[in-house]
Amino acid sequence: MDASTEKLVIMPTFNERENIEQMVRKVMSITEHFDLLIIDDNSPDGTADIVKSMQSEFAQRLHIVERAGKLGLGTAYITGFKWALEHGYRFVFEMDADFSHNPDDLIRLYEACRDGADLAIGSRYIKGVNVVNWPMGRVLMSYFASKYVRMVTGMRIMDTTAGFKCYRDNVLRAINFDKIQMTGYGFQIEMKFTAWKLGFNVVEIPIIFTDRKLGSSKMSGGIFGEALWGVMRMKLKSILKPMRKVHAK
Repeated sequence: MDASTEKLVIMPTFNERENIEQMVRKVMSITEHFDLLIIDDNSPDGTADIVKSMQSEFAQRLHIVERAGKLGLGTAYITGFKWALEHGYRFVFEMDADFSHNPDDLIRLYEACRDGADLAIGSRYIKGVNVVNWPMGRVLMSYFASKYVRMVTGMRIMDTTAGFKCYRDNVLRAINFDKIQMTGYGFQIEMKFTAWKLGFNVVEIPIIFTDRKLGSSKMSGGIFGEALWGVMRMKLKSILKPMRKVHAK
């Protein structure tokens, strides 16, 4: 694989008809070359059909995996990770489809990993609170959730629930996906914790997070509850069955 096709953005979708065409075109227009893999969970609004209608325009760069239904954010990303590794990508990104993550920031995440990071996180909280258009209650919930995770796990990551990230392929190859248990937003915490415990170099890059303007949020109380209790279980498991570092800092 040459340098122009070494970077893959994984983007799970469910009912993103209002955003997906504009998002695809934006990612494809970035000066740095990124390929894009959509993992669609059988969106009834026709999201997958829009993506497939654009594949001929962006041949060899725009890909899609369609799943039978809503199977969880975590399993969507794991499906994408396995696809990325099978196809030889060196830098693998997680990104939302609703423009809450600025596609231009992909370049900054890539540069961080190219220059030595194993996992680069687009952080809302590394320089204050950089969140736009969220109600204060949600900002506080997210901020203190990250603080709670830091307290329980010992990680020094400010934005532990962030979903905008770049992994080097060696990180993904070192993680046993079968042992990742959380499937909702807790998945984001568990992947960071696993990479950190394995000894990989994790850095945070400041970003501005802007809440979606079109479509509806997929956040729910059940997702938050999974993360709350899942972090406790994850920490206990790491004490009872410590992970051996595979990467010396």
